[in-house]
Amino acid sequence: MTILNPHTPLQSTPLLEARDLTCIRGQRALFEGLSFGISSGECLHVSGENGVGKTSLLRLLSGLSRPELGEVLWDGKSIVSDSVSYRHQLLYMGHRDALKEDLTSLENLEMYAVLDNVALSQENALATLWRFGLRGREDLPVSCLSAGQKRRVLMARMITRQAKIWILDEPFNALDSNAVQILQKLIEEHIDAGGIVILTSHQALVIEGLRVLKL
Repeated sequence: MTILNPHTPLQSTPLLEARDLTCIRGQRALFEGLSFGISSGECLHVSGENGVGKTSLLRLLSGLSRPELGEVLWDGKSIVSDSVSYRHQLLYMGHRDALKEDLTSLENLEMYAVLDNVALSQENALATLWRFGLRGREDLPVSCLSAGQKRRVLMARMITRQAKIWILDEPFNALDSNAVQILQKLIEEHIDAGGIVILTSHQALVIEGLRVLKL
C-alpha cells in the first residue's frame, strides 16, 4: 500500500509528475497505480522497508528504467519523448559514487562539467571542494579518499551540476554527523532556490516543508 503524506499543500501544476506507475521485479509487483506530483521548491522523502521499491522508483523517475505501466512527465511532457531536455535538468546520485578512482577530486569535477556542458572555472571548482572540507585533498586520486570524503566530492558536484531536480538514493550513507548537517543545508538551499529534491533515506530528516511518500 502506498501512502502520500504531504506536509505542505501541492501546487496546482506539478513540474514532475508520476502517473499510474506500476513496477514489477521478477514475479512480484513492487507498486501499482502510483501517482503523485512535485512542484518547484518541494522535497519528497521516499520511505519504506528494504525491498519495497524505493530505488526502483527513483530509477523510473530518472529515466534509467521504464515502468511496466504508466509514465513520468516533466513539465507536461513524457521524459521518454523529451529525454534530452529532461536529462539536462537532472542530477541522479545512486548507491555507487560514480567517481573515477584514478582521477583527483578536482579532475572529477572538471570532467563532469565537460560532460554536462556546464561552464566551470578551476577557481570555482576548487572553492566548491574547499566548501566541503576537501582543502588539501583536491589533488589526491579519489581512490585515496575515504567513503565520506568521496560523498563530499559528490556534494560538490551537486552544486556545480546546476540541475533543477536532484534524485538522491541514500545520500547520507557514509557521512558523519557534521557532513549530514551540511548536506541537509545544501538540500534546503536548493529547495529555497526553487529546485526539486526526491530522496530515499533511513535517517530521520529535518527539512522544512518535507513531504513523505511511504511505499
